[in-house]
Amino acid sequence: MPAKGKHRRSKTQRITRAAAVASAGGAALALPLIGATGAHAATGDAASTDAKTYTVKAGDTLSRIAEAQDVDGGWKKLYEANKSVVGSDAGLIQPGMKLTLDGAAKTASTTASSTGDSTGTGTADYVKPVDGSVGTAYHASGSSWSSGYHTGTDFVVSTGTTVKAVGDGTVVSAGWDGSYGNEVVIKHADGDYSQYAHLSSIGVSAGQTVTAGQQIGLSGATGNVTGPHLHFEIRTSPDYGSDIDPLTYLREHGVSI
Repeated sequence: MPAKGKHRRSKTQRITRAAAVASAGGAALALPLIGATGAHAATGDAASTDAKTYTVKAGDTLSRIAEAQDVDGGWKKLYEANKSVVGSDAGLIQPGMKLTLDGAAKTASTTASSTGDSTGTGTADYVKPVDGSVGTAYHASGSSWSSGYHTGTDFVVSTGTTVKAVGDGTVVSAGWDGSYGNEVVIKHADGDYSQYAHLSSIGVSAGQTVTAGQQIGLSGATGNVTGPHLHFEIRTSPDYGSDIDPLTYLREHGVSI
């Protein structure tokens, strides 16, 4: 069973993921530096017929691609060489994009693969966890959180709103978790974990396999809250303190928020 997380744990329990912020054309870009275990390293079906290009797959980030493909200069070099393809936000690469790996930027832009969803609801593999607007953002600071910052992203919804698994995976825990109230934690194929907290009811159990978009519970106001909402986290482990930016994660998996 995964260790139970609390909102009010010691700072020493926090594990951070390095990130860098670059500037392109005056716009700040949040660029993940360290990919989770299981980055796409395959050179067969992942690579295009041109050995010096790479076709973006769902779940890829520039840092993961740079590491897996041993790009000289890392993600910065990869981004500089492919700005005409990626665009102004390096965190929004889309499945189907063809990136050059030899430093020569392609001038012709590419489009997402046919499995992508241009309407913004996500690919066939990932969806938003709930139909609602974004409330308290990730890393918002304040004394309300023991870590000194908000470890997830809140979605503003009323009690009883359907909460969905953002991707295929296996439920690793489902039940009461102190300040998180009723929560569900799901492990996904890329090795990361999604967490859904303050639920009014839970519709899955530990060990159960779920699919993207499947209802796993209903939103609520259980645990340490001031009102109904969905607290959503993405983690590199099932434990509290291993959080990463949930909206960046969803966008990297084709979900437009």
